[in-house]
Amino acid sequence: MRLVRFSAGGADPRYAALDNDSTKLVVLKGDPLFQTVEPSGEFFDLDEVRLLSPMIPRSKVLGAAFNFRNPANPGAEEPKEPIVFMKPNTAVIGPDDPIVLPEWTNEVVFETEIAVIIKTLCKDVKAADAAEVIFGYTIANDVTARDRLLSDRTMLRAKTFDTSCPVGPWITIDPQLDVNNLEVTTRINGEIVHRGNTADMIHKIPALIEYISHTCTLLPGDMILVGTPAGNGEIKAGDIVECEISGLGVLRNPVVRR
Repeated sequence: MRLVRFSAGGADPRYAALDNDSTKLVVLKGDPLFQTVEPSGEFFDLDEVRLLSPMIPRSKVLGAAFNFRNPANPGAEEPKEPIVFMKPNTAVIGPDDPIVLPEWTNEVVFETEIAVIIKTLCKDVKAADAAEVIFGYTIANDVTARDRLLSDRTMLRAKTFDTSCPVGPWITIDPQLDVNNLEVTTRINGEIVHRGNTADMIHKIPALIEYISHTCTLLPGDMILVGTPAGNGEIKAGDIVECEISGLGVLRNPVVRR
């Protein structure tokens, strides 16, 4: 099942369910993260609505840095523990919303990643129990000001600016989804510029949840970005960036300069 958050006719955002092979939205009563999934009796087609970010975290977005092996450099040293950073929820935007490049950076890169949605308040979760706190998965683009990542002493400016976390197009809820073997593809203006596979993830999702939840409490709607395969590249004003992960869909955003 896929869950979307959408707007139609200027109304407030609502949620809907979407079968894997359908374009018909089944509108839901309330927020499925906090309420039982129950149809409202309304229906829309995908082309009748504007898809929004499927989740706006109430609290935070956490990301794993340097979490993928580089097949071209098999002998590279791997981090023994996850390297984690945070993005604010104000960085989150939805499908087709513009990524706005700040005036203080001249080199911004895409990072196509799985985003794990947390469904319940949790602390000190064991890796073996991680599946119990996962609501579903979506795609995120961890947009990063690479020049500031290299020049600043922290990741603050590089990772947290407004519009630096596009998310969507929907949340996939599928217990059979093998998140450790998904193709990751990025296109700019229709041309493939990046390919990888989640099989190269160093610290798997259960390990990330264990590590992070032993550091800070996770809240419903929090997102964990698992990292991107090696080979991310630059985006510029005028580009259209498409982040695709097999089984999760395609997240598309234009790029503009402030």
